[in-house]
Amino acid sequence: MNLGLSEKVVVITGGGSGIGLAAALEYAREGAKVAICGRSAEKLTAAKEIFSQEGFADQLFFRTCDVTLKKDVEAFAAAVSEALGPIDIWVNNAGANIIKSLTEYEEDDYQFLADINLKSFIIGSNEAARQMKGRGGVIVNASSFSAVIPNAGRGLYSACKSAVLSLTRTYAGELAAFGIRVVAYIPGQIETEMTKNIYATISRENLVANIAMRRLGTAEDLAKPIVFISSPAADYMNGSAIEISGAKFCVQNPGYSWDEKANAEK
Repeated sequence: MNLGLSEKVVVITGGGSGIGLAAALEYAREGAKVAICGRSAEKLTAAKEIFSQEGFADQLFFRTCDVTLKKDVEAFAAAVSEALGPIDIWVNNAGANIIKSLTEYEEDDYQFLADINLKSFIIGSNEAARQMKGRGGVIVNASSFSAVIPNAGRGLYSACKSAVLSLTRTYAGELAAFGIRVVAYIPGQIETEMTKNIYATISRENLVANIAMRRLGTAEDLAKPIVFISSPAADYMNGSAIEISGAKFCVQNPGYSWDEKANAEK
């Protein structure tokens, strides 16, 4: 699939693992030059090995960066521009969660969650806009199905991801005249390093009960849609979000088609 991304420069925060890494590899397959960052040097080094195995070593730039710190993000963006060229696409993908009831969160908890899931998106988007004004570009934000229907026990994460959708629309309105699109993606239940400990405590049957496709998603399921919405093929998509959830809660009884199929096969 040729989406017109050859030689484009793409930044992905939290690109050392999970959805970020899967998207980074997909961009590389489309011929883009990819810059990933994160706090873990170990994850970034492992990602470099995967890029090398796939034959994309020359298309990767990586560097540790605390995306909640403006000075770190500015330094990272400057290094990317020097190494790869002007930035065309910026994916705000870094995120984290803490599983607690709202009444149990400590001040440090909500500061941490707001910093990584919201503040970092503002810092990243502002730096991307500064880099792209005069040339155009695309900013992509990671939201969550938790923004559509909040998760009990993950209330602050849900609130931050709802705010990301609002930020996406606001940035789209503020940056359109500069040729900068701002879009978001809404993952459903995706098996990643961040979710594996949560999912390990729940039966597979219960995990997929509300998903019409009856399976959890993978990072690879999200990679192609993320790349697509940032490509010239989606040029008129702006200020909106694409849901990638396997039709989770598309109807109140998402198991209906499976029951019908089972009855027909009797």
